[in-house]
Amino acid sequence: MKIKTRRYYIYYLALSAGFFVCILPLRFGLYLAELAGKIGFRMLSRERRTAVGNLRIAFPEKSDSEINGIAERAFVNLCKNGIEFLNTYKLNKQNIKEWVDEKGFENVDRSLERGKGTLLVACHLGNWELIPFCFAFRGYASTIIVRQLYFYKYENIVNRVRRSKGVKIMYRDESPRKILRVLKNNESIGMLADQDMDSLEGVFVDFFGRPTYTLVAPIAIGLATGASVLPCFMFRENGRHKFVIEAPLEIEQGKDKAETVKINVQKWSKLLESYVRRYPDQWVWIHKRWKTQPGQKIK
Repeated sequence: MKIKTRRYYIYYLALSAGFFVCILPLRFGLYLAELAGKIGFRMLSRERRTAVGNLRIAFPEKSDSEINGIAERAFVNLCKNGIEFLNTYKLNKQNIKEWVDEKGFENVDRSLERGKGTLLVACHLGNWELIPFCFAFRGYASTIIVRQLYFYKYENIVNRVRRSKGVKIMYRDESPRKILRVLKNNESIGMLADQDMDSLEGVFVDFFGRPTYTLVAPIAIGLATGASVLPCFMFRENGRHKFVIEAPLEIEQGKDKAETVKINVQKWSKLLESYVRRYPDQWVWIHKRWKTQPGQKIK
């Protein structure tokens, strides 16, 4: 079966399943996600190998059973994310607190008081798709930078949901001037910066004891514009979503621009690692995080 045809089949199957899931109570949907994640862990051999391999790099001290347990729960987390995203049509500014405990918006307010906008740097932890909704429901003018999905019908649905909640979309291959315009208007702009994207500028910094190719954009833009860079994290804890916005990264100066960028990208990487260590079963281990190696030609 051709890839394009298969994507259409999967799309319409997912659409039908999504309609069914949406009419069910969320609790039952999450129960189904638990089952789907466990089945997916066993059936998706390529993704399972990637996840287990990454976890062995990150946690060499853990046993095989511990590694497999974390990987399986990470699959479950992804399935829960999907079910919750399908249910976000029920989500609004009145009931967001029933879903998410929020902490740290005072850091956003203080940053915006400087008049230079705010850069929010996040990661694929917990249900990260809820992050922009938390901002939109509080009345913040905010934009997220996304990459185009591999199938336009999926993308249309995802972006329709995002926009329906007041979230503005910007693609990562659009003109940098658009980012500067958002910050000049003293608004917030968010991006995910925890994956190996060799098509974008990055530097190698330490992450779980290994040189890891890491996106420089949040730090470089912050240095160029004076906008505060605020790390933020969404994770599950005690049956609820927790959303934490950290204080702005304290920018440390190096001997030149390149060193300054690398020093502060390392700060972000260290903070990211601390959260992934606390919630390892909620990160996207199926991504080939250490694909790009030092000495390798970057695209």
